[in-house]
Amino acid sequence: MSQQASADAAESCRPGCGACCIAPSISSPIPGMPDGKPAGVRCVQLDEHNLCRLFGDPNRPTVCERFAFDSALCGEDRTQALQRIAMLECGTSS
Repeated sequence: MSQQASADAAESCRPGCGACCIAPSISSPIPGMPDGKPAGVRCVQLDEHNLCRLFGDPNRPTVCERFAFDSALCGEDRTQALQRIAMLECGTSS
C-alpha cells in the first residue's frame, strides 16, 4: 500500500460534519423527505450534532450509504467539505 493510500485509509468521515447531508441534492426518497432534498437544504435525518439518524438503518438511502469520505473532496474541515461538495453539485446540476 502506498503512503497516500495508507494516509487516506487512516482518514475517515469527521463525526459532526454533516456536509454530505446538507450540500448535495438527493433525488432518492428519504424518510421524512419523500421527494428527496435540494442542494443546500439540511436533511431532516441530520440530528443536532450533525450525525445521521439513519446511519446503519436499512431505510438509509443507497446514495447516502455509498457516499464515503474522500480527503480531496472533504478537505481539511467541515467548511471546506461544504464548499467543495456544493461546487461539485453546481458542476453536475442540469
